[in-house]
Amino acid sequence: MELKHLNEQEFNTVKNGTKPAMIDFFATWCGPCKMLGPVMEQLADRYDGKAGVAKVDVDGGEQQMLAIQYGVMSVPTVLFLKNGEEVGRLVGVQPAETYAQTLDKLL
Repeated sequence: MELKHLNEQEFNTVKNGTKPAMIDFFATWCGPCKMLGPVMEQLADRYDGKAGVAKVDVDGGEQQMLAIQYGVMSVPTVLFLKNGEEVGRLVGVQPAETYAQTLDKLL
């Protein structure tokens, strides 16, 4: 499954949705972000229909403002959102199961 790259409006729709969400803030030039990409794609498949899994490119114009708004200081940073609020954050590349366990707690 191709991961959705969110603009600001789409981000707000996912954030305020009825399902929990896991959003990867990344940059195309970031080596660790490239390592995390396939993991996020696997998790998107695994949680399809249960949770939102998507990406935000911090180098994009309005997306950069999202990164600033959420205090994303380094990439990759994965935010966990539920009911419109940030409920968790993981910075740097983590094992796939770490992301899955965090998301499972929100379901």
